[in-house]
Amino acid sequence: MAGNRTAHYRTVLDATLTYSRQRDYAGHNKHDGLNSFVLGPLFGWSKWTRLLAIQSVMRAPWNLRPLLLVPHTRNPKGIGLFANTLLDRYTAEGRSEDLEEAIQLLDWLLENPSTGFQGLSWGYPYPWQDVGFYAPRHLPNRVVTCWIGFAFLEAARLTGESRFRECLPRIARFLTNEPRVLCDTDTMKCYSYVPDAAVHWAVMDVPALTGAFLAEAGNLLEEEPYIRESRRLINWVIDKQTDYGAWYYTDPPGDSKIAHDNYHSGIILDCLDRYRVASGDDGFDDAYWKGIAFYQHNLFTPEGAPRWMDSSEYPYDIHGAAAGILCFTRAAERDESYALVTDMILDWTLSHLYDPRGFFYYQKTRWWTKRFCLMRWCNAWMSRALAATLRRRAGIKP
Repeated sequence: MAGNRTAHYRTVLDATLTYSRQRDYAGHNKHDGLNSFVLGPLFGWSKWTRLLAIQSVMRAPWNLRPLLLVPHTRNPKGIGLFANTLLDRYTAEGRSEDLEEAIQLLDWLLENPSTGFQGLSWGYPYPWQDVGFYAPRHLPNRVVTCWIGFAFLEAARLTGESRFRECLPRIARFLTNEPRVLCDTDTMKCYSYVPDAAVHWAVMDVPALTGAFLAEAGNLLEEEPYIRESRRLINWVIDKQTDYGAWYYTDPPGDSKIAHDNYHSGIILDCLDRYRVASGDDGFDDAYWKGIAFYQHNLFTPEGAPRWMDSSEYPYDIHGAAAGILCFTRAAERDESYALVTDMILDWTLSHLYDPRGFFYYQKTRWWTKRFCLMRWCNAWMSRALAATLRRRAGIKP
């Protein structure tokens, strides 16, 4: 049975990468409504009109983007995820063409960074309005930059090439030197999402991702100051965990209507384990396992469907499925029982949110399924999840 599962997952990943490669890894994005040649000029002039345009396109039961003339774009975050996917598959299966293609994608990222900031950074290819801030097109942010940074870390480990190693301190410079520091004590630290001195939003996965990246970069480069900084960031995240093991999206919680959601919870847990492995510090283990238990039992159904939040089941979102697979794949390295959870989520996802033509659907609501692919949100994340699963099944630690 295990061999059949592995072969099936391999076939699905092949089809997904083929579909994505044929489209040059470009597509529509969840929040790209203002890239519309129609909506951009009409709604791009204020916070509330921008929110109306983005949310309307995002929440529509059908993909309105072609009708609204939203162009397909390469999302740097998606390119980083696809590069990491190919590196993971190369590690698991030794295909030289995977390494070559991953390097091509990383080279594209190096040729297309955000500009005007210290170090090396990336943002989204569309204007993005959130409740807490506005980010013009290509304004870098710490979340996108960290996920791309993880791909450069993996490339540096696998190839030993100095040009990939040299990217890491440049990425760290952006993450740590650009505004804004929201908390800075002897034991804790937190940065803002975007490099904007006016932004006061503390979003939980920002210090988690930044801390994980700095720990891994510090380990690889033998830079102890990075690891010390990472501990303060992770300690801030741990400090905000509830007594029942969850995290809110923001601190204070009332800054956002998002409470305990699926994929941000999975990402935070992923980052805690990344920090542990890179730093050798297991002092946060109790918080990690308490978080894992909350995540499994409150943010997934017994069948493996990814709940939207602990307080609302729908929609089942493909990003939640991918985050769960990645999170429990790492947990399975320490407790093999979580491998069964990974397979359960994957089996549910392939039964309900996968099209055999090679793409994953965006969401399944209570009444209908949004049967279209948003390239970064759907295929990039699920490719990453499938490759991590194949890597674990090949006996290679994350």
